[in-house]
Amino acid sequence: MKYLIGIIFFAALASIICGFVLQVPYSEKLIGFGVVALFFVVIPMFSYRHWKDKDVKDYMLTKENLEAMRKREGDKRKL
Repeated sequence: MKYLIGIIFFAALASIICGFVLQVPYSEKLIGFGVVALFFVVIPMFSYRHWKDKDVKDYMLTKENLEAMRKREGDKRKL
């Protein structure tokens, strides 16, 4: 999946650059398809790849997590 994301990213980037550089009737479509590919294909695939094995609760600021952070830092304040 890592290589697929890279290939789609560079294809979308090339499409955007070609849309700006080339003077063809469909240059605006090249830019549009590149932007759509980046935002609706590459970014969700990238996010899924990096978050698939992680627990979201570890990154939320819950009362337990705040207490654990304070304990690690040595702060003795109570909530």
